[in-house]
Amino acid sequence: PRYSPDWASLDARPLPAWFDQAKVGVFVHWGVFSVPAWGSEWFWWHWRGERRPDYESFVRSRYPPGTTYADLAAQFTARDFQPREWAQLFQRAGARYVVLTTKHHEGFTNWGSPVSWNWNSVDTGPHRDLVGELGKALRESNIRYGLYHSLLEWFNPLYLADKESGFKTQNFVLKKTMPELYDLVLKYKPDLIWSDGDWDAPESYWNSTSFLAWLYNDSPVKDTVVVNDRWCNNCSCHHGGYYNCADKYKPGTLPAHKWEMCSSIDRRSWGYRSNMNLAELMDEASIIKELVQTVSFGGNYLLSVGPTKEGVIVPIFQERLLALGRWLDTNGEAIYESKPWRVQMENSTGTVWYTAKGLAVYAIFLIWPRDNVLDLSSPTPSPTTQVTMLGFGGTLKWQKSPGGGLLITLPYLLPSPQPPRSGWAVKLEGVK
Repeated sequence: PRYSPDWASLDARPLPAWFDQAKVGVFVHWGVFSVPAWGSEWFWWHWRGERRPDYESFVRSRYPPGTTYADLAAQFTARDFQPREWAQLFQRAGARYVVLTTKHHEGFTNWGSPVSWNWNSVDTGPHRDLVGELGKALRESNIRYGLYHSLLEWFNPLYLADKESGFKTQNFVLKKTMPELYDLVLKYKPDLIWSDGDWDAPESYWNSTSFLAWLYNDSPVKDTVVVNDRWCNNCSCHHGGYYNCADKYKPGTLPAHKWEMCSSIDRRSWGYRSNMNLAELMDEASIIKELVQTVSFGGNYLLSVGPTKEGVIVPIFQERLLALGRWLDTNGEAIYESKPWRVQMENSTGTVWYTAKGLAVYAIFLIWPRDNVLDLSSPTPSPTTQVTMLGFGGTLKWQKSPGGGLLITLPYLLPSPQPPRSGWAVKLEGVK
């Protein structure tokens, strides 16, 4: 069917199946904000928009008098950017898709946008097409490619003039936002468009519905492309493809609509901060817990890292990504291509979560039970019930618990000075 440029029609488009099957993605926040590498990727706004004293004193102490944000672009060199190494890292992290910031709210584009003269990664800074280079490397590794794109630009004079008119004029959208979106789609054929910066204005200003109708009807990616829900000031959680709802969104119950939880290893920023410390970063157990909860509730998990201005993903971020990948190497069967089960978690404890695939049910437990016996009250066993543990050979002994569930005897773990790592999965066959 052809889609018409209205939400009723666009929202009826079925979501391409690859997205729900993928479950795990990596988000990359990279731009001129990686140069000051301080505060967050909203650096320019906090400094010049809000004129926060801590940002003003940071700039005074680090840069010559009269420095502008535009001056920082020359130091965004990407000199050590190795797209193939990134792709390899993301593959080892278990990511099935990667989303790169092609343009954040600062307006600097990570490709040679023809409508972003001299404020793009080809004319200045790296003198490279970062969007194209990463896309090529990811596709060689069979990883799907998503492009993050901000609709607004904080300090673009065209945008500020449109805002001043109460969004009655559309010069910025017609000369900047839309040409860039069409250019990105035609040039890079993304699998996903992660829209953002939608909150100031309605879709009638952004022209989002006509762009999406073209995307779904006539673009080169019309059958495979997936989009999120940030296309207008009241779209979040209501319109678009899958729902993000809000940053780090955690529903308390199973949502009726496909969704994605975006999170960041650095709890205080999406981009790189040179002054981050270990206590501010998510550890392996927190990442696995977030992933498991998200997937049990039918969501995808998109985990952010911020590279340095040189294009390095710092070792601590690599370490966290590789830990996630090792966990998925063992337990990925309970995650990828899974569906929510009839119960999402055991007895509201928040320590045992369920997924399902075909006739199998997976119980993922985040804390190893003291007595080595896993007590599950939700599944109903049958005479043919069989229990195995992912990453462990052989079947596990179980008995019916007095309440009607299962008591599963787990394999004995050798005592170790380290507490056991987080998250194990048992596969239940022949249960209801």
